[in-house]
Amino acid sequence: MAFKEISPEEIKDNPFKLIGKDWMLITAEYAGKVNMMTASWGGIGVMWNKPVAYIAVRPQRFTKTLIDATDTVSLCFFNEKYRKELAYAGKASGKNEDKVAHCGFTVDHSNKTPYFDEARLVLIGKKAFAQNYKQESFIDPSIMDCYEKKDFHTLYILEIEKVLVKE
Repeated sequence: MAFKEISPEEIKDNPFKLIGKDWMLITAEYAGKVNMMTASWGGIGVMWNKPVAYIAVRPQRFTKTLIDATDTVSLCFFNEKYRKELAYAGKASGKNEDKVAHCGFTVDHSNKTPYFDEARLVLIGKKAFAQNYKQESFIDPSIMDCYEKKDFHTLYILEIEKVLVKE
């Protein structure tokens, strides 16, 4: 099945289910290396009068190295039949293996941004903002339960440049 491009306003999915329950693959490429990581934290909305997605990536993730080295990222969303692959992509490190090959995914590109043909929805985003979380910025102290190792995320805000959906 081919993809068609739609506007961000035409996305029909509930973002709480899409990200929090269905999960996404954050995908980037640098120096010919494509890697992805599974994420269930993030969001979609409007910032600076632009459609955006935001993602949070921990410093030890290999995908972060690629995100930091490039200008664009894709967020890929899949049907439930790919749950096993998404679970694997969230546990294994692309530093040590080719997770794309292990999952059997087919890489395609929108300009220079990689995404997966097996996805049902793809957001192509251009990095607009990045900031490391700092402990003193958290108002709710219970959130520190998510950071036993003090490995605070980097927040990235991506301007959504393209939305692709399966026809």
